[in-house]
Amino acid sequence: MDPDPLTLARGVASGDRRALARAITLVESAREDHRPRAEALLAALPATEGALRLGLSGTPGAGKSTLIEAIGMRLVGEGTRVAVLAVDPSSARSGGSILGDRTRMEQLSREPLAFIRPSPAGGQLGGVARRTREAVALCEAAGFDVVIVETVGVGQSETLVADMTDIFALVLAPHGGDDLQGVKRGVMEAADLILVNKADRDAAAATVTQGDYAAALRLMRPRPQDPEGFPCVLTVSALTGAGLPEAWDAIARLWAWRRDTGHLARVRRDQRLRWFEEEFLAQALARLHGDARLTSELRAEVEAGRLSPPEAARRALAS
Repeated sequence: MDPDPLTLARGVASGDRRALARAITLVESAREDHRPRAEALLAALPATEGALRLGLSGTPGAGKSTLIEAIGMRLVGEGTRVAVLAVDPSSARSGGSILGDRTRMEQLSREPLAFIRPSPAGGQLGGVARRTREAVALCEAAGFDVVIVETVGVGQSETLVADMTDIFALVLAPHGGDDLQGVKRGVMEAADLILVNKADRDAAAATVTQGDYAAALRLMRPRPQDPEGFPCVLTVSALTGAGLPEAWDAIARLWAWRRDTGHLARVRRDQRLRWFEEEFLAQALARLHGDARLTSELRAEVEAGRLSPPEAARRALAS
């Protein structure tokens, strides 16, 4: 029998990894009868927001998982507790996911100071799962110093992770695009750092890519949340470790600056409001779909062309 939410919350707060895994499973559950327990669990957590939240996105094959493992191994070697929330793409046809990040991070998964949790995206846009925010809160309550969120990594739409983390890093491989690739908006505007990985394979290509993206960043409008020198582009190699100390130093310096200047507190307040708005919309939509009679009637009217989709939506909300 599953423990009650208060017992589970106490286990999470004490650093019990099994309790943390159970808690994430509970908040990720799609069963309606699990939601009251999940909400009670979240309400019972200690109010802790001291962890550095790092989001990583990038194209498939850029080496995100290998890079996370290399960074994580450095951090746990210094006594830092690291949680990794890795979101895998879900099949649009079957809904299944491979969830292979623990296999790709074999060394880190064996470290007692590390916790790796793969989760399916479940059709959620933005490269993250719907309950990733809850999972971050649980990892913070469990006492982890750094929480890393790895996104699905399928395109430029994956900027939602920037709305739930403190630092957002974009991971690229050398020859990751032409010269115009760097001036595309969206994910570029959200990035705090761009890490050109696999520099050990072709140092010259990595340097060219670094220069292209650095030039593109100079065309971007300055942001108030950035100190001098940010956003920046760095070359790294997850395989050899080259550039990793400099990359982590840049992440830590940016986080400390935002914390000390008050930017971090303001960003997290905004993130909590966006979380509320997204959850409100999701629950309203779920309640609408729960009214099978109304939904089926409106669907039939729209399908037959007797009612426009905007009018049908207005009637559904008015109900």
